[in-house]
Amino acid sequence: MSAALKLVLFDVDGTLIDSQYAIVDAMNRAAGAAGLAQPTREATLSVVGLSLPEAIALLYPREHEVAQAAMVAAYKQAYMEARTQDGAPPFFPGALDTMRTLAARDEVFLGTATGMSRRGMTRIIESHDLGRLFATTQTADDHPSKPHPAMVLAALRETGVAARDAVFVGDTAYDIEAGRAAGVFTIGVTWGYHAADRLRMAGAHDVIDSFDDLIPAIDRQWSAA
Repeated sequence: MSAALKLVLFDVDGTLIDSQYAIVDAMNRAAGAAGLAQPTREATLSVVGLSLPEAIALLYPREHEVAQAAMVAAYKQAYMEARTQDGAPPFFPGALDTMRTLAARDEVFLGTATGMSRRGMTRIIESHDLGRLFATTQTADDHPSKPHPAMVLAALRETGVAARDAVFVGDTAYDIEAGRAAGVFTIGVTWGYHAADRLRMAGAHDVIDSFDDLIPAIDRQWSAA
């Protein structure tokens, strides 16, 4: 009897790639272009994990929807211009090796569920030649913002994997809440935007401090299932 198909789903910003500088820089440039006050670094980083319109609405709650929409457009333009000039943000140490080790297992699919745009996700894939690594890529262009579980549920449907055989790895409470709502195992990582305590409060089944710990954590869950 063949092994059941498995899915390891990753958030991107703060989980796979170290994008703090890129995000803060793009937000500051966008604020200038849109004629709005620059948010603090702490405020900007606090909304990472949400889709861009929701993040902007939290940063500028008193602005009219038209001004918020202008800020969304300005951020997208600033971020893509910077990435064209500077390239994609770097992956965290161990991220690529860990994903390739998991992908080498015949029964394992890899995927992403990210608040970034389809265009941004495509640029990362192309910049690092990852086209064959991911069986499914879910982005903010196609779904409600996390913590809504739509991205996770779509990845399960696309790969044909049962929720009990899937893991969602993320660095924010929004990731954990989305995974829990979809019925999958969740692993929080502490090198991103939310602290370990917040990840645990959101319901993370496990919290890890290094990519070296990820595969053992996944295997523990699948062995117990």
